[in-house]
Amino acid sequence: MAREGKRHEVYMDTVAKPPVPTVGYGHTGPDVHMGDVWTDEQIGDAFAKDLEKFQDAINENVMVDLEQYQFDALVSWLYNVGVNWARSATLIQRINERNFEGAAHEFDKWHIPPEITSRRNGEREQFKGAAFEPRID
Repeated sequence: MAREGKRHEVYMDTVAKPPVPTVGYGHTGPDVHMGDVWTDEQIGDAFAKDLEKFQDAINENVMVDLEQYQFDALVSWLYNVGVNWARSATLIQRINERNFEGAAHEFDKWHIPPEITSRRNGEREQFKGAAFEPRID
């Protein structure tokens, strides 16, 4: 939640290609319409469902045991880059090879767009065991 930031008013995420209506903690989908304003409850429900999808993708594609901080960093990464990358990303391949150092370096390949660099660096450091320090707005 801290990495995504929360927005009640639906906005057009222009970083996505093509741009897509987005709300809450980066939620997209057929239930998101420009002009809508979502309640905290709607945002929380959508976030919980979205998280489940990304957690399931990690559980289905990572074949080795992870520490909780590693799992959390991967969910944050996947939440941002998209669920389909759980099947094909080199980052996941390195983890399944038990090459955790190599996996940590893979986060650096995801600095796209450049504005995401600090988030990706935070996920990398969290994956390596550093405590996550949520931003306070």
